[in-house]
Amino acid sequence: MTNLTLEAVTIATDDRGVATLTLNRPEKHNALNGALIANLREAAAVLGADDNVRLVVLTGAECGSFCAGGDFNWFKSVASADRNTRRNGSQELAKMFGELDRLPKPLIGRINGSAYGGGTGMISVCDISIGASGNRYGLTEVRLGLIPANISPYVVKRIGEPNARAVMLSGALFTSERAAEIGLLSEVVAPADLDARVEAVIADHLEAAPGAVKMTKELIAFVSTHGYDDNLMYTGDRLADSWESDEGEAGIAAFLGKTTPPWRSK
Repeated sequence: MTNLTLEAVTIATDDRGVATLTLNRPEKHNALNGALIANLREAAAVLGADDNVRLVVLTGAECGSFCAGGDFNWFKSVASADRNTRRNGSQELAKMFGELDRLPKPLIGRINGSAYGGGTGMISVCDISIGASGNRYGLTEVRLGLIPANISPYVVKRIGEPNARAVMLSGALFTSERAAEIGLLSEVVAPADLDARVEAVIADHLEAAPGAVKMTKELIAFVSTHGYDDNLMYTGDRLADSWESDEGEAGIAAFLGKTTPPWRSK
């Protein structure tokens, strides 16, 4: 099981294969800097490769913020750098979001505090995100004279172009309820109910076969970016693959025999 303590994140995995990935910069409201970005990329690689990990819960160390966006000291260092250094830093950030987005297992956001800028990007790469009421959110980059560039592919895909225009162009803050209304959050619960609701979501996901989940994430990514002809061939092949997989055979046999498939035995 994967258990790691890095400079800016921690990973703790329980005996069910549930890994909790925690942004661990509470003194800076879990804001993004070079170390946190690098640690998240390392975590995505490690968790993605660990077959014992069934799903990942992404959360922030308790400090009132899930992720406050970019660390101002990091901003300052980037601002004083040359263009190539700035571009390389931007690409590292973009790669981090992409690697979390493509994690081959469910990524569940336990959104235990407010999120701004890059913090909303972190929410947007989660497969499902449960947020506590009373939090605040904002795509605040334009208020600093910047743009939400690296997170835009994920935020726009998550909330849609009309909602992206509504929240990105002003940088105004909005509530948890508004975040759920536009699709940034999957649902909102009272802070006291957050852990119980996340556990219920975990329980649902542990009913699913890990290999089938991986293939389904790949399926969603493909069919959402391709046309009819490509999807016709791709989906036909992938369904045949799943029928021929060990999980497919075991799942069908369990269904017909009224037994429990092996991935639900843990």
